[in-house]
Amino acid sequence: MTGRIEINPSVMQGKPVVRNTRIPVELLLRKLAEGATVEELLDAYPKLTENDIQACLAYAADTIAHESIYSVTSE
Repeated sequence: MTGRIEINPSVMQGKPVVRNTRIPVELLLRKLAEGATVEELLDAYPKLTENDIQACLAYAADTIAHESIYSVTSE
């Protein structure tokens, strides 16, 4: 699935996008979080497929899974 996501410094300033488009992963995730349906996204962005949207979700999950969290306390 992640083969559908591309990071290229020449495209959208290096933000992750759906391969062969200029559609940022972040945009699709935000729209889903705001309540957009997969069908609405497919209508709004005809180049997208359901697999592209699933790849965006998988990319986000993988990114969070590898995130490091540090506890900072003031003394």
